[in-house]
Amino acid sequence: MTQKRFSLLHLLLAVVLTLGVTVGGSLLALRLTVGEGALSLLEGLMLVNTRFVGEYEPVEAVDAALEGMVKGLGDRWSYYLNAEAYEAQNLRRKNQYVGIGVTVSYEREEGLLILEVTPGSPAEEAGLLSGEVITRAEGVSLAGEGRYQGSEYIRGEAGTTAVLEVLGTGGATRTVEVRREAVATDPVSYEMLEDSVGYVKLANFYENSAQRLKEAVEDLQAQGARALVFDMRNNGGGYLTQLTEMLDFLLPEGPIFISRSRSGREEVIQSDAACVDLPMAVLVNEDTYSAAEFFAAQLQEDGAAVIVGVPTSGKGYSQQTFPLPHGGALNISTAAYFTGDGTSLIGTGLRLDAQVEQTEEGDAQLEAALALLQG
Repeated sequence: MTQKRFSLLHLLLAVVLTLGVTVGGSLLALRLTVGEGALSLLEGLMLVNTRFVGEYEPVEAVDAALEGMVKGLGDRWSYYLNAEAYEAQNLRRKNQYVGIGVTVSYEREEGLLILEVTPGSPAEEAGLLSGEVITRAEGVSLAGEGRYQGSEYIRGEAGTTAVLEVLGTGGATRTVEVRREAVATDPVSYEMLEDSVGYVKLANFYENSAQRLKEAVEDLQAQGARALVFDMRNNGGGYLTQLTEMLDFLLPEGPIFISRSRSGREEVIQSDAACVDLPMAVLVNEDTYSAAEFFAAQLQEDGAAVIVGVPTSGKGYSQQTFPLPHGGALNISTAAYFTGDGTSLIGTGLRLDAQVEQTEEGDAQLEAALALLQG
């Protein structure tokens, strides 16, 4: 008969020792990888979950901690998004939003003036028309100062209904129920101005923006445009891929974007020889940001465009968005970027060819750009 080498007690002791070594090794590896700070955050969360005597909302506590951590980076371009904000950002980056499909202004004291109704939108299906005024939303008056919070009551979760009171162009008031849905928006609008100058307004650099800009420019060229004005005012930027696709389309062969990672790895994006050989101008303001600011800088650097407007912020880091398990996301700076000749915009912003403040009467910045193109 063969004798057993290990008793059950020996086996249990071996398992315990193995787990201890494994856990201890894992904790040591974790400590070396993420540092004392990360372990402190984890321990703090554990203490709150196991020892805190009051009532609290766990997700709100995590949101606050993550927001504070990003704030502690001291980087004005990094930010934290809770689950709701992250979902809304994803929609915006698809050039969509959840709403009813109207563009409004605040110029009427009675409420929100409808400037435009998006074709095929819930607003169009409900019979809303440009020129009408939304005076109440969800029972809340939008008159006076209330109109500045109007969008908060009109937007909401997809599939829900917004109840609006609308003042028609003929003076009659009616109640309209509009279903909220994801509404697609066009990031580009354009037209031919006098003297055959093509005007292209770009709202952002998110999905489909490069293709729409190409289509706009090609259509204006077909109409006989002799020059182009790109309006980047109030453009908050977007995707690097959309930016470089536009620059490649517009500019001749050469470097158009340089990025440098934390490790020092450098990537240079090149344009091919095909280009749009027309005089160009770019309109900018204090809200021309990120990719929009860089677009103007690179066109100017290549000698393709003049820049007209007011000083910009001078952004020089690109960000990546990292989804988190609880539904939120970190949007943090992961690379520094430079123009094709290696210039950073940090601390300087754009070098304006003409610094022009906007006026209440007319578009002084556009007029200045047209004058430079004519000269």
